[in-house]
Amino acid sequence: MKIALIGYGKMGRAIERIALAKGYDVPLVFDETNLKDFTVENLKTVDVAIEFSTPQSAVDNIVKCFEAGIPVVCGTTGWLDKMDEVKKLCIEKNGAFFYASNYSIGVNLFFRLNVYLARLMKNHPEYFASMEEIHHTHKKDAPSGTAIALADGIMKENEHIKKWVLNVDEPNDDELAIQSIRVGEVPGTHTVFYTSEADEIKITHQAYSRQGFAEGAIHAAAWLIGRKGVFGMKDLLEL
Repeated sequence: MKIALIGYGKMGRAIERIALAKGYDVPLVFDETNLKDFTVENLKTVDVAIEFSTPQSAVDNIVKCFEAGIPVVCGTTGWLDKMDEVKKLCIEKNGAFFYASNYSIGVNLFFRLNVYLARLMKNHPEYFASMEEIHHTHKKDAPSGTAIALADGIMKENEHIKKWVLNVDEPNDDELAIQSIRVGEVPGTHTVFYTSEADEIKITHQAYSRQGFAEGAIHAAAWLIGRKGVFGMKDLLEL
């Protein structure tokens, strides 16, 4: 498998290291230092692209992969207001697109646990739901894509919660408060709280390193080759 890496920050470097250790080839690496080489012609020389860049550049990067006719795995968050048009273009171009806010197997199991707990708690209005996410200081978007996915899971199960709000100390009863904290080099910690006057229930996923995210993205890339359409972790893990 020949991989093009689009974005060469901490995640890009982790993906490259693990991909090479698995015996894959990474002949193309693109970041802001070599944008002139980021062409459709060069992309056509690889089997798949893995995109971990910035919210501002992600959509253009994905579209260029569609134009090159190569499948693309994306882990960049903060651009999902354009997801519908990306999905539409993928279908029009007969492309292959895989998106996840988080490629960790553990996090995706945590998503399922979150939905199950929300289903249990919706009949107990005495418990007030809230969330906290902690990431490294280099993360450019807040809340994290993982936090938004968790919030969506809660709101689908609990119809009286209408929206999530960011860093609000006293949210309304129909709001889900998400606290975003940026500190040090934390890979990612997400906690969901259900708090009453009597007690508190909480579930937490804590990443120890970027290894789980990188391995999941590489697994998704290998799985995506030869497929057409739009996919996510539920498809990969058959959840």
